[in-house]
Amino acid sequence: MFGLDTLGKAVGQLVNGFETNVRQGQQQMEKLLGDNGVLDAATLSTITEMSDAYRTMAEDLLLHPLRFAGAELDLARKHAALGYYTLARLVGKDKQPVVEPEPDDRRFQAEDWHKHLTFDVLHQAYLINSRAFLNWAAGMEGIPPAGRDQMLFYARHLTSALSPSNFPATNPEVLRITWERKGMNLIDGGRQLIEDLRQNPSLFNVGMTDRSAFEVGRNLATTPGKVVFQNELMQLIQYSPTTETVSKRPLLIVPPWINKYYILDLTARNSFIKWLVNQGQTVFIISWRNPGPSLRDKGWEDYMELGPLAAMDAVTEATSEEQMNLIGYCIGGTLLGSTLAWLKKKGRNPVASATYLTTLLDFSDPGGIGVFINDHSIRGIEKMLERKGYLDGRAMAFTFNLLRENELFWSFWTNNYLKGQKPAAFDLLYWNTDGTNLPARMHSFYLRQMYLNNRLVQPDSLSLLGESINLSEIEVPSFFLSARQDHIAKWKTTYKGALAHGGDVRFVLSGSGHIAGVINPPYKEKYGYWTNDTLVPDADTWFEQSEHHPGSWWPHWLEWIARFSDGDVPARIPGEGKLPAIENAPGSYVKVKAAEAVKQ
Repeated sequence: MFGLDTLGKAVGQLVNGFETNVRQGQQQMEKLLGDNGVLDAATLSTITEMSDAYRTMAEDLLLHPLRFAGAELDLARKHAALGYYTLARLVGKDKQPVVEPEPDDRRFQAEDWHKHLTFDVLHQAYLINSRAFLNWAAGMEGIPPAGRDQMLFYARHLTSALSPSNFPATNPEVLRITWERKGMNLIDGGRQLIEDLRQNPSLFNVGMTDRSAFEVGRNLATTPGKVVFQNELMQLIQYSPTTETVSKRPLLIVPPWINKYYILDLTARNSFIKWLVNQGQTVFIISWRNPGPSLRDKGWEDYMELGPLAAMDAVTEATSEEQMNLIGYCIGGTLLGSTLAWLKKKGRNPVASATYLTTLLDFSDPGGIGVFINDHSIRGIEKMLERKGYLDGRAMAFTFNLLRENELFWSFWTNNYLKGQKPAAFDLLYWNTDGTNLPARMHSFYLRQMYLNNRLVQPDSLSLLGESINLSEIEVPSFFLSARQDHIAKWKTTYKGALAHGGDVRFVLSGSGHIAGVINPPYKEKYGYWTNDTLVPDADTWFEQSEHHPGSWWPHWLEWIARFSDGDVPARIPGEGKLPAIENAPGSYVKVKAAEAVKQ
């Protein structure tokens, strides 16, 4: 016993000394590479954290050899079972596979993986090894939750990258297609790779859709309207009515500026904006500018002042209405909450109702993106922001894609570059690749004050435009729509934000995720939604007591918003009020690409 204890202490001291030397070496390497501009600070911090995660796993091997031995024993049993499975197939016997992919794992669905014994055994061995590795990493002791999530994120990415489906020599589908096409698939794939590299200079993103199939204003964002106001951060679009009368109170939408507004106005059948117009709403929407280095000093307060506050004044001028209904989507909803709390402190009441779509107000559990939220990572991002003046929207898109890497990266890698298939024309994926940049000052504030320090829900912790804000003081009736499978704004965390919000609060949970849970037109009759008019402290209890409804949440919301319409008036024509039309919708701001904005 004494010998084992002494050995354990010696190993612990060895590990601690090794860790100290490694950290010192990392700091020197970061300084050397960063100061010489070889890699930007954000990339360096990511590489450092990745190496930290893998080093932690290696240390666990030294400190807990018995646990690792137990995992190895279990792994050996499964490989023995795979050996028996292999022998059974060799002699022509049917036998149940030792392991099968998860139902949503499409990497090994093709018949080629099961028809040929070599590849059948290969993909099963990969699944056995990868699951054993991830289970072992998940069982590591003494790691705080944030560190564990980060470690599991990098462990998952390592196993995903090593999948046999990602390499031509170990993917039977690719080998068959290469034989059938005499290698032309690899040549076509190489051409696509070169084109994707050309489309994204210095920032590689895998091609996800046929870019030539879409054009904003031609077959996307086609709902008729006019730009009636603009400033250096946004254009305000007013849509043309399709009904003889409209609700007296206009509707203003504050979309996210991490992506472009036309997620709400894709093809006509899926357009939330067109549906709203057809329901007799006078719809206005903010179209954010795609910023470059010249807007580096625009902060959260500027987005509030030049965004919803300026837009509300413009809507009032265009319609002569002092009050309106507002919708905020994602970070647009976070800005909406900030604005309503500020308006309350100022004693102003221009908002009759507020709708929050998949919005974080409480950031205590930021979802998958939380693996990048720590002081070290943010300092690295801030150094990069200071140097460039903006965060490239393509980098942001790539980061979000990594949260579902097999679906949003490796599947396209295999189809595009190994099989030589052109990506399909898909409007949602086109929008997903049409990113926007983020100004340095705003993004630093957002990461630190919201994600890292969670100050928005702390009463009077944040000051904006000279006023401390408190969400609980808001008296505006609000409707929170969250999505059950949302990995960006987790629904239980958005529920906490609803609890922190003052006034009469309605919470509704949609099926599906961050996009499909919101963009769910009634004709599809998909996903369904849950309602419970009583907010209780615990989200799980709210869900257990909720009622499920089939179809889209849109008509349910329309019934709620009708309470704040204040009657009907003759339809309003954009440009015929006090605000003249500047140009046709969708305007010019939305057409600027992230790479083009950098040059402005």
